[in-house]
Formats: sequence, structure tokens, C-alpha cells
Amino acid sequence: MRRVLVLNQDYSPLSVCTAERAFLLIFLNKAELVHDDKKRHMRTVDRRYPMPSVIRLQKYIFIPFKGVILSRQNIFKRDGQECLYCGSKKDLTLDHVLPKSRGGKSTWNNLATACKKCNSLKGNKTPEEAEMTLSIKPFKPSYLMFVRNFSGHTSEEWLKYLSVN
Repeated sequence: MRRVLVLNQDYSPLSVCTAERAFLLIFLNKAELVHDDKKRHMRTVDRRYPMPSVIRLQKYIFIPFKGVILSRQNIFKRDGQECLYCGSKKDLTLDHVLPKSRGGKSTWNNLATACKKCNSLKGNKTPEEAEMTLSIKPFKPSYLMFVRNFSGHTSEEWLKYLSVN
């Protein structure tokens, strides 16, 4: 599935959508094509259209809060779909670095991807107490970082709009 970067009217990144949705927004004059994929096209029975890569909305959309939702899938994406203790990619679960029973909260900075084996070994201990080392310290990704690094696809055309200044 082709993914397209959607820019607000001021060229700030807003979201990612499918190529079909982007084409529809362009066709209905709700967006304009900023960059197309030179290697691919969209076809109808009698016409050929450029395959969108980046589009810009015609009207500015005000978004008061633009953050990454804390979810199981987003934690897994942030952690590269692997256990932060052993690197396994199988039987993944979420681990509270500071266990819930000891006051640990379900936050970006306290949740880590762990395989069932490591999560069981760690149990009700901190990583230090269990003598287990995290490969990276859990962190809250910014919206731009999430779109750039974890959306599943980033084309060359996207990079200038996703760079953090």
C-alpha cells in the first residue's frame, strides 16, 4: 500500500494517508500535489495520473494537540518490534520498567517491549535488581519523529518536511 505525506496549508506535516485517499483529495480540489512518485502512476480506463508522494491541503487545519497516542502497537513500533532486553522478536509483551506494584505508571518512559521470557525473568524487579540491561532507555517520541521513523515508509520527498529544526 502506497503511503502519502499530508501537509497542512503552511507545509507542516499533518498525517499520512493512502495514495487513493490523496488522489481523491486532489481530485476534489481539497489538496494539491507537491511531489509525485516518478516511477509509478495511477490509471483509469483511459487516463494516467501521477502517483502522489506528498500533498498539501488547500485550507489550514488547526490541530490543538499533535502527539503520539500511547498504545501497545506504538510502543512496539518505537522499540523496533523487539525485546529491549534480549533482542528477540517473538512472543512480545509490554514491560513496566518500574513495576506497577511498586508505583510504576503506564507512560512512554516506563513501558518497554519485552519478550514473555524476559518479562517473566524480570518479574516484580527493576532492570537493575534483575541484572537485566535495556538496549535503549524508553522515551516519548515526538510527532515528527514518529511520522519520520515509525510510519512504515519514508520517501526522499518526505525528508525536507519531516526534519526537526
